[in-house]
Amino acid sequence: MGYLTRETETAPCTVEVVHKFEELSAHVRLDNGAVIHPGDTVLVHGAPVMAAWGEAVSEKRTATITRASRLERLWTRLTGDLEFMELCEFSFSEETRATGTGGEGARA
Repeated sequence: MGYLTRETETAPCTVEVVHKFEELSAHVRLDNGAVIHPGDTVLVHGAPVMAAWGEAVSEKRTATITRASRLERLWTRLTGDLEFMELCEFSFSEETRATGTGGEGARA
């Protein structure tokens, strides 16, 4: 793997889709044990896997893994923490502001 070049490989995979009241999820498991690193991309080939309400579906597919270059991997690690912190910019304060509904004056 070079500093600017990408490599691709194919791998068998299992796509699992669950569409139930308790769980709504989709997962891809690479069956050959390949590990995905920061910056890598995975493209699963074939038609979309659809699960009807109340079902869990598991299908075998082929995936193409595009490995990030060393420079892309480094950039992803450096900027990933900043993007995560951007997602965490929210507040759990219990501060609420009482606002009227506009009908208070009609009761007088």
